[in-house]
Amino acid sequence: MADVTTIPTIGPRLAQRLRDIGIECVEDLRGQDPEELYARDVLVHGEADRCCLYAYREAVYFAEAKQPDPAKLKWWLWKD
Repeated sequence: MADVTTIPTIGPRLAQRLRDIGIECVEDLRGQDPEELYARDVLVHGEADRCCLYAYREAVYFAEAKQPDPAKLKWWLWKD
């Protein structure tokens, strides 16, 4: 099981936020709804920067793609 910090743009702080909402590894992200992850993050932490949602979108893409496109592995590409 790969640690979530293997996902580009997921550093130690965002990895901790993911652990706080029950995501321990990359495999845990498969089948997850990024909007739901963000809602859980807000519920647990009281607030979350909107950039967390964008990073969660990228992270779920990374977890589900057989060969993630490196050009899509930038959180700002996943903005609204």
